[in-house]
Amino acid sequence: MRDSTKRREDRLEFRLPPKAKSMLKRAANVERKSLSAFLLDKGLEAAAETLAERREFGLSAKQYDAFVAALDSPATPKPRLERLLTTPGVLE
Repeated sequence: MRDSTKRREDRLEFRLPPKAKSMLKRAANVERKSLSAFLLDKGLEAAAETLAERREFGLSAKQYDAFVAALDSPATPKPRLERLLTTPGVLE
């Protein structure tokens, strides 16, 4: 079954000023979509972009070199962390 033919069960409602609704309706008409389809498509696009910004980041060549050097450098011993991870917990 294609995604567009799946039954939609969840609802999302919100209030907005009449001018905002009018603008959204005009934009939906330009794309020959219902207001709901337009809002869903644009909302999902914005959500994907927002989430991608949290997973990806750009670096200059200098920043990239520093990042790679930090990844390649040996780990600094952390005795307190080592002790925490090797000491049995209260429930163990």
